[in-house]
Amino acid sequence: QVQFVESGGGLVQAGGSLRLSCAASGSTFSIRAINWYRQVPGTKPTRVATISSGGIGDYVDSVKGRFTVSRDNAKNMVWLQMNNLTTEDTAVYYCNTVAQATLGSWGQGTQVTVSS
Repeated sequence: QVQFVESGGGLVQAGGSLRLSCAASGSTFSIRAINWYRQVPGTKPTRVATISSGGIGDYVDSVKGRFTVSRDNAKNMVWLQMNNLTTEDTAVYYCNTVAQATLGSWGQGTQVTVSS
């Protein structure tokens, strides 16, 4: 199992940027695809980006061109660079594997609030 600690959230004005960090522990981190999810109150977490073990990113349409996911397997770190933020990006953001997300195992997340 991989454990995650998310950080880097905060309050930002619309059009601004934030860089989220995800620190992972666990020997299998480097071979796993890692997803970034976000959750608004009353809903389930939804995927916004994925990075493969080899560093290839994939994004949902709503964040394409604005978000960039990256990783450093040597440091057990994943990042989510978020640019041109909108109020619709306001959520708690989590990093996780698909398997752990399916099992309902989540870290504490990091709150991103975008003001208009």
